[in-house]
Amino acid sequence: MTSPAELDETVREAVRGAGAGVAVEPADRRVRLHCLAHAGAGASSYRRWPAAVGQAVDVVALPLPGRENRRRERRVTDRVGLLDDLLAPLLEAAEAGPYALYGHSLGALVVYTLTRALADVGAPPPLFLAVGACLPPHATTALVGAADLPDEELLPLLGDLGSLPQGPAASPGGLWRRSVLPVLRDDLRLAKALREAALDPVTGGPVDVPLLAFAGSEDPMAVPAALREWRQWTTGRIEARTVTGDHFFAGDEALPRLIGEACRERVLGDPA
Repeated sequence: MTSPAELDETVREAVRGAGAGVAVEPADRRVRLHCLAHAGAGASSYRRWPAAVGQAVDVVALPLPGRENRRRERRVTDRVGLLDDLLAPLLEAAEAGPYALYGHSLGALVVYTLTRALADVGAPPPLFLAVGACLPPHATTALVGAADLPDEELLPLLGDLGSLPQGPAASPGGLWRRSVLPVLRDDLRLAKALREAALDPVTGGPVDVPLLAFAGSEDPMAVPAALREWRQWTTGRIEARTVTGDHFFAGDEALPRLIGEACRERVLGDPA
């Protein structure tokens, strides 16, 4: 869907060099890469990632309730519900060995929230937190608070991001309107709740892990120039990178390849 990432050449060489010649790693050197998808989507968004991340990285896509094989479960729309659903299994995984987190759009807010909650309970931190296609919690967008807008006001906002299907599916009474739009509305409610929780000094604030922030060069919402605004959400190092593509650039091989390289760098103790 998109072409390879457009990185500063020195960063590109450092990343390539650290990942070159990496042999198959023993089990205790493998990294679990936990991924959360954008609003309205599920684990299938990452179906191509295992082949793209490279060796020694295991992709674990975490579906939220209310979609795919969890479609009959009640959807979560607040921080408490999210942590009730995901924190315990992620805590178990954190204790098992090195891991990293990537979230796309809504998923970025989810993985930030999980990273903060893991720190609050004293869990081993991730190697890094990676976020894509998402403005930091303190930023405002047209979609913040849009969950309850009537269709005629919400759909143009989604269309600007390229989220609307073509053809009759998106027409009144169509399959997309009946099955996907309700999920999107609840995911927008969740995104708003997670932004508010991040701004609360009790449940939010910066995390103490390296942060990688990715933006699509043609994303109309999370524009590349805004990536550095994530700086206030970590006490660790931040790297901002732009990849070629729109809001949904996670479907291209460039992003998982870069994140896979970052996993190998950090588990070998040689951060870029």
